[in-house]
Amino acid sequence: MAQKYDLVIIGLGSGGTLAAEFAAQELGLKVAAVERQRIGGDCLWTGCVPSKSLIASARVAHTVRTAARFGITAPEPSVDLAAVWGRIKTVQASIAATDDSPDRFRDMGVDLIFGTGRVTGSREVTVRLDPSADDQSPDRSGSDDVVLSTRYTLVCTGSRPSVPPIEGIAEIDYLTSENLFELDRPPASLVMIGGGPIAVEMAQALVRLGVPTTVFEMAHRLLPRDEPELAERLTTVLRGEGVTIHLDATVDSVEQGGDGVIVRSGQTDATGHGLLVAAGRRANVESLGLDKFGIQADAGGVAVDGRSRTIVPSIYVVGDAAAERARFTHLAAYDAVMAVRDMFFPGRGRSAPFVPWCTFTEPEVAHAGLTAAAAREKFGSRSVTVHRHELAHNDRARADGTTEGAIMVITAKDRIVGAHALAPNAGELIHELALAVRFELKLSDLADLVHIYPTLSTGISQLVAEQSFKTGRKYRALTKLSRWLG
Repeated sequence: MAQKYDLVIIGLGSGGTLAAEFAAQELGLKVAAVERQRIGGDCLWTGCVPSKSLIASARVAHTVRTAARFGITAPEPSVDLAAVWGRIKTVQASIAATDDSPDRFRDMGVDLIFGTGRVTGSREVTVRLDPSADDQSPDRSGSDDVVLSTRYTLVCTGSRPSVPPIEGIAEIDYLTSENLFELDRPPASLVMIGGGPIAVEMAQALVRLGVPTTVFEMAHRLLPRDEPELAERLTTVLRGEGVTIHLDATVDSVEQGGDGVIVRSGQTDATGHGLLVAAGRRANVESLGLDKFGIQADAGGVAVDGRSRTIVPSIYVVGDAAAERARFTHLAAYDAVMAVRDMFFPGRGRSAPFVPWCTFTEPEVAHAGLTAAAAREKFGSRSVTVHRHELAHNDRARADGTTEGAIMVITAKDRIVGAHALAPNAGELIHELALAVRFELKLSDLADLVHIYPTLSTGISQLVAEQSFKTGRKYRALTKLSRWLG
């Protein structure tokens, strides 16, 4: 007899955990959650948490190394890479034991089932149980499979690193974000394939910790989705810190050699003790069995509508498993809650209309809305204006010694359509501007907000004030005339 549920969630990463909590605690639904590995998914075990923990250690090393800029005499930092990796594991374990603890979800009333789930009916999920898991699953009845009857199914199976078909790579014991943090310490030097957020964050952090790192990116710049000017300025910062970067560089082959790996491209060759592949991701959807329902699913994800529904109305897909969605933890969590809301309050939950994001280098690169080029393509060059505030003119940045960077706001027909920042804590700074993009505000609307001084956000008010001054200068003659007439 199949166990009956209101909702079955496949995958307990960022999207699945929040969906389970919302459905069970807030809506009082009967929920089962299927997980084949560890609760927390990519964010906790291979993505956000370990990478940001690594970045935190690297920032400390860099601060000590450059302390003389602030009048502080300090020796070259002694970096214990094994201890750094040990700290990463400690942070992960702390989260796994609290926010992502199985007992926490069981206490909410969620039935946790450890195994591999596949969709076997429009309202049915079958789980091949993990025999090694002490999962307290519903009655197994002596079978390796558990059949779950459900009103709705939410797929949150995420994605995994994509490995390009490079000659020789199958013979190399390469690293990805999935196994880098499983090590006890990183290799003594690294070559990276890819120039997106994962690669640039790891490259800067590792170089700061004393690990020589070379990056190969086939595009003509790093961070191809971000505002080009800011990405180019970040590239200068990274090179200044010692990261070796090859752009417009297609990797032709890799092979064992020297003390580790030789990476060959038409531009140049590089050798490192290890190879890290960070060249995109592919959706984890091939084992779900969705094809028999006519649901389109491939490496790009599952086809869904604006409410995260597949062509089978009872099956929803969110996060990295959904096609044509930005692959971010924060979007997966938002869309998961919206999908549950839409299931039980139809028409009340839609995917986010746009998603800000941030690459956590130092300085950070934050993005909301359209780039300048995209705005000109959409609205026409004559309708678009790019407003810029350089951190070199920001008092807080001067005081903190962090003047490399800028805040950019893009308007089209006087409405804010994009905003970008290269700045310390740009991920915190961007939310005000993201709100302005979301609600199509004008620069003059931001002028109504008094910004705290001295903060980096003061740069937004300075940018707005500069535009107001330009407008005022246009009417200078009128002002003089009115004074004369008066």
